[in-house]
Amino acid sequence: MPERWRLLDTGLNDAYYNMALDEAITIARSRGLVPNTLRFFRWEPSAVSIGYFQSLEDEVDIRACERLGVDYVRRITGGGAVYHDRDGELTYSIIINEDHRLVLRDIQKTYKVLCSGIVEGLKLLGIPARFRPINDIVVGEKKISGNAQTRRLGVVHQHGTILRDVNPKLMFTLLKVPSEKIRDKLIQSVEERVTSIRKVLGKEVSFEELKESLRRGFEKAFNVEFIQGEVTEFEHTLALKLKVQKYSTREWNFKR
Repeated sequence: MPERWRLLDTGLNDAYYNMALDEAITIARSRGLVPNTLRFFRWEPSAVSIGYFQSLEDEVDIRACERLGVDYVRRITGGGAVYHDRDGELTYSIIINEDHRLVLRDIQKTYKVLCSGIVEGLKLLGIPARFRPINDIVVGEKKISGNAQTRRLGVVHQHGTILRDVNPKLMFTLLKVPSEKIRDKLIQSVEERVTSIRKVLGKEVSFEELKESLRRGFEKAFNVEFIQGEVTEFEHTLALKLKVQKYSTREWNFKR
């Protein structure tokens, strides 16, 4: 009988709550208060997140974000700056105990294992996806999903994006670039290196259909059964605290 995991669909939230809830779930899992969890979520308003080691002022055009009503937040995971579009992206997170059979000492191999659920889910939609080291999922040679991971408190926390659609022009309006000439080259580069469900299939796939395919993909890849769950009172209360005291603060977001 497959082991049971919790499935959360937390819908649309602002960037600060989204990051705070991931951390709150990680803490709850480390204390044995909740089972291993797969979470789907989206961003309202759209947002830019930067990696833990990046400088917000170096990476993000703050004025452009404020003008367009786009949030900006620092992640607890590493990696580069990412634009999270409200309608163009589904985001997932996996929170799993570090001694689980799916977690290997080799971080690279663990990425491949944990990303296999996305690969299988996209294949169910008719998208020939595959994992590409270090932490991307590609169709052909074009990236359709980027992922980041951290390990703390005896828990592995991995989250990432699945692109329904992509808008490179808007992305580089929000991210800092040295000049307009380089901006045009970067936009062209993204169009050559990045793809989306809409581009691959030539049609739009609803969020509900995408989430269902990914759920089935993760169940197949992990040999688990997902039970629809809810955010616990402990997690929600802690997430609200972390949102106010950490993720929405200038101290956290501008600290490098």
